[in-house]
Amino acid sequence: MKIVVLDGDLLSKGEAFYDVLKTIGEYEYYADTDYGNEDEIVQRIGDADAVFINKVPMTESVMKRCPNLKFIGETATGYNNVDVAAAKKLGVTVSNVPTYGTMTVAQFAMALLLEICNSVDHHAAEVAKGRWIKEGKVSFWDIPSIELAGKTLGIIGYGHIGHAFAAMAKAMGMNIIASHPRKMGQKFDLGMYVSLEELLQQADVISLHCPLTEETKEIINEKTIQQMQDGVIIINTSRGQLIDEKALAAALNLGKVLAAGLDVVSTEPMQPDNPLLQAKNCYITPHMAWSAKAARQRLIDTSVENLKAFMAGMPINVVS
Repeated sequence: MKIVVLDGDLLSKGEAFYDVLKTIGEYEYYADTDYGNEDEIVQRIGDADAVFINKVPMTESVMKRCPNLKFIGETATGYNNVDVAAAKKLGVTVSNVPTYGTMTVAQFAMALLLEICNSVDHHAAEVAKGRWIKEGKVSFWDIPSIELAGKTLGIIGYGHIGHAFAAMAKAMGMNIIASHPRKMGQKFDLGMYVSLEELLQQADVISLHCPLTEETKEIINEKTIQQMQDGVIIINTSRGQLIDEKALAAALNLGKVLAAGLDVVSTEPMQPDNPLLQAKNCYITPHMAWSAKAARQRLIDTSVENLKAFMAGMPINVVS
């Protein structure tokens, strides 16, 4: 078994997470690969039987040019960088890692929400500058805190991460609703399923935890934003393409949307012309919600188990 890792440093950061692959077969490691250079991707895969990727695009063309390839290990939950239909047609098995980052990503989504509500970073920076000393008062604040208790959280994508985030919000006294086209009006353990339209109208906070599909692409857009309450907060730790960024930037600048906490954008790394860079009250982090060391170790461990299961003829976590 010849194995290639194409963008390993996204996960390992110099740590020996992938060393276990040496016990499975011939193993070649690349810290990163140019996502836009198909020739480089193909050359590095070469005659490998298996490839591990995180964000490297695996197109039909790449797979056809690597005829020995039998297994693609997506070292992530999302797999929109893989042409799954082409993989199936060409007999290439694709496995992902469904639940490695559930608590880590949910925790990060809550961190974004709490930063918006409490402005901890801003006020801590002001204290570090010596302002509290100069103020000569017991307390001061530039931005009043927002209390979440009693407010309504609307979750779009009530899977593992959405549920974990909802549980955290419920513990803080929030009311929980989630959109589901076939379960509207049904209760679940933490709240109630509603239509997307009802969610947009009722939620004080909207958090995105759904996969990127043709149906969910730009689900947050000018039209859906207009259906929201004035002063809504939007959180996205899923995929940047779920949001029409021009529409969100305009809504932030107008105050229709109070604030947004985003760990993802439509093009990554972020481009200098992204309209959200200049938008008001937009908190952007560099796609790092999944990056806790414990989560990354679970991701690698499961990825290796996916390959072992494939080699044993009993593939698991298959998406193709």
